[in-house]
Amino acid sequence: MSHQNRSAKFQQFQQLHNQSSTFVLPNAWDASSARIFQKSGFKAIGTTSAGIATSLGYSDGENLPFEKMVEVLKSIVNSVNVPVSADIEAGYGTTVEEVIEKVRQVILAGAVGINLEDGTGNPNKPILDVSIQVEKIAAIKELSQSLNMPLFVNARTDFYWLNIGNPLLRLDSTLKRVKAYEEAGADCIFIPGVVDIDTIKKFRQETSCPINLLVGSDTPSLDTLSKIGIERISSGSAPFRATITLLKKISEAIMNDGNFKPMIDDVVTYGNLTELLK
Repeated sequence: MSHQNRSAKFQQFQQLHNQSSTFVLPNAWDASSARIFQKSGFKAIGTTSAGIATSLGYSDGENLPFEKMVEVLKSIVNSVNVPVSADIEAGYGTTVEEVIEKVRQVILAGAVGINLEDGTGNPNKPILDVSIQVEKIAAIKELSQSLNMPLFVNARTDFYWLNIGNPLLRLDSTLKRVKAYEEAGADCIFIPGVVDIDTIKKFRQETSCPINLLVGSDTPSLDTLSKIGIERISSGSAPFRATITLLKKISEAIMNDGNFKPMIDDVVTYGNLTELLK
């Protein structure tokens, strides 16, 4: 990807966060899912770490080898014309230097954005020290500037997602992280697990940069989120899990009922498959 093309895609992605309404970022796990999202009209695509890992036989949580993740990322970037943002979990490194090297490879793979989370996966210490995460974010922004390859950093904080700490103090604890990540250079703040409208409004009032939420069964409607001023909502692994759910239904119908209908009725025909994925 040329610098000019990359810069244009970055600007397109950045502009999606400046609309008057909330935009939905679908999360792909391979080239086919990415192409379907693009063909459906989505203007940008994210990746899902859970979907990519699980589809390749690994559990989520940086258990997928980094090289395999980058390989899938490249295939997704090369399969679509819209901007792609990569879910790199906590950065695949224990030190800032290790994370920076991984981000360099993600940038070179063609991603114009990343998700970077502060959850650790360690139940004894479920969230990173804020100072370490701030250092990571600042170093990543410095790297992208030094490469002259702009990168949109979506800084994710997991207090709500992991139910960390006293629920009465969770809002204030999260806001401290949000402000620290903003100051470090984050372009957007991702707060998965937040569904309460009053809490969402409080985050909007206290946060200067765009806010990203995660789709869930209790998530407010797009119209409501737009009125609050939320810029972005991600599908996360939900489309992948919905696909797995259908596969499970197909398997159970065959094995339990000798019924092929779930995989025949209302599905893309073989003849239309190639056209759909163009």
